[in-house]
Parts: sequence; structure tokens; C-alpha cells
Amino acid sequence: MKHTLVALVENEPGVLNRVASLFRRRNFNIDSLTVGRTENPNISRMTIVLDSNVTRVYQVEKNLYKLVNVISVQEVTQRPFISRDLALIKVVCAPEVTATAERFGARVLDQTDGMCVIEFAAEESRVEELVEALRPFEIVELVRTGVVAMGQGGVVTRVEPDWATA
Repeated sequence: MKHTLVALVENEPGVLNRVASLFRRRNFNIDSLTVGRTENPNISRMTIVLDSNVTRVYQVEKNLYKLVNVISVQEVTQRPFISRDLALIKVVCAPEVTATAERFGARVLDQTDGMCVIEFAAEESRVEELVEALRPFEIVELVRTGVVAMGQGGVVTRVEPDWATA
């Protein structure tokens, strides 16, 4: 089973390296790790997807809190949340490629030199399905962002107002 953690961290150089080093030292395996700025320029948000069959999620959470730059860590797996993975997939063009992309709700961004570049943002499992559907057309290049997640409705992950102004 996959678990999704959201960590708010100080937006400073070296924080990602410290988090990655923690995972390496503790021999934790990461399925996906994405980092980006938040509405507060002093805070970055990390979305970490782990396989609970390999890694104990509570241990990861405890160890993240030991890092100075980590403000908060929340597991969102058990709450209503939305997650997305973005993929850009370059395949050899064929009429069926466009039809396959349309069937999944993906967009063809470019058709140049006999190649098609397809953009698709969806749940990770749907992205996997599209990739598998395009394999027969010869995938030339593939890049994915990794999973980002956000709580639904009133489920909000942010820091306390007193920290945000510090």
C-alpha cells in the first residue's frame, strides 16, 4: 500500500539534500518525491509517496521531525485528498496515438518530425495506464513530475500564522 506524506519545510538551500540524506541513511525507499514553493515564499512543500510494505511510515514521519528545517509533516492517505502526476510522453506519431491520447483525456502538445509529445496530468495509476497504452507506439522519451497532493475541501496543510510571519 502506498502512503502519501506532506511536509512543510523552510525554503532554504540544502533542505532537500538533508531530507534525501535522511532517507539514504535510514534505508527508506521513496516512490515519489516532489518539492515546490507554497503561497508563503519562506516555505516549500514536499510530497513524499512511500510503499508501506517496504518502509514504516510512522518511522519516516518521526525522523523527518528530527530535521531542523521541517515545520510539519502530515500523512494525507487516510483523509480525502487529490493527487496528480504530470507526464510528458514523446512517441512515434501514428493516427492511433492521437486517438489513444484523447481516450485518456490527454493533450497532444506537439507533432514535429514524426514525433508526438503528449501531456497528461492525472492520478498516478491513470498515468501508468496511458504509458502502457502508448508503449506499442514506441515511447522515445518520458518524463514525469512525481505526485503532488492536496487535501479536499477544508482539509488544509499550512503552518500556524505566527510562524508564517517570522
